[in-house]
Amino acid sequence: MQRIINFVLRYRNAFLYAFFAFISLVMTIRSHSYHQSKFFNSSRWVTGSIYGAGSDVSSYFSLQEENKRLVEENQQLRKMLFNAQYDSIDPLNSSLAVYQVLDAKLIKNSFTSPRNYILIDKGVKDGVHQDMGVITTDGILGIVENVSNNFATVQSVLNTKSNINAKIKGTQYFGSLIWDTKDYTAVQLIDIPRLVPLVVGDTIVTGGMSSIFPENVPIGIIKKYDLDDAKSFYNIDVELFSDMANIKNVYLIENKDKEEIEELESRTIE
Repeated sequence: MQRIINFVLRYRNAFLYAFFAFISLVMTIRSHSYHQSKFFNSSRWVTGSIYGAGSDVSSYFSLQEENKRLVEENQQLRKMLFNAQYDSIDPLNSSLAVYQVLDAKLIKNSFTSPRNYILIDKGVKDGVHQDMGVITTDGILGIVENVSNNFATVQSVLNTKSNINAKIKGTQYFGSLIWDTKDYTAVQLIDIPRLVPLVVGDTIVTGGMSSIFPENVPIGIIKKYDLDDAKSFYNIDVELFSDMANIKNVYLIENKDKEEIEELESRTIE
């Protein structure tokens, strides 16, 4: 206690100066409308800045919630779209729908190697398994290759091992979608006969001939084309709808009939 008293006595002049300065400031503000206006304007600015900062923080978390809600809505809409071809099925009834859709976030992405892979934040515990199709909000992305309990790796369409059934939208002309490693914004559609009329800008979609992707999932548009060496089939450059260098949210597609179809096909081949 004595130390506090000694401290006050030692700096009593400073305390007295601060006290009288405060009294003078208050009297000046109360007796002059200009200073009073400046004081309250400054107060409003400080208060507004504090509330503004608080509002920005609230808006940030609100945007996160809004983004989550939009992802979930997009997931449901895609599920309805993929199951719309089955007239007798209620697309919102999970027990009846042929295609189920899961959402996930991208953790790691590569697009400059000959064999590119993508890491996502969903795994076995979330219902993810090998050979599920993966898409973005814009188009096709790849196929799940390996799965752990909490994560999965996706073989990108930008991979020399990738081979996906695709077709020209609105037709039944099918081919194989591959990648020549030259450009991460484009893949190649091969095995399209030369008799097929092509137009630059035509849309390419999944063909639905595999049990991985539903039919008509967007892929891209025809960028250019020419004939192969035998002059029998086209080599078509397809500009991807998905921006392969800028991906955050993805959707995984599960075909509940996949195992039954593949088992039947294997027995037929034998």
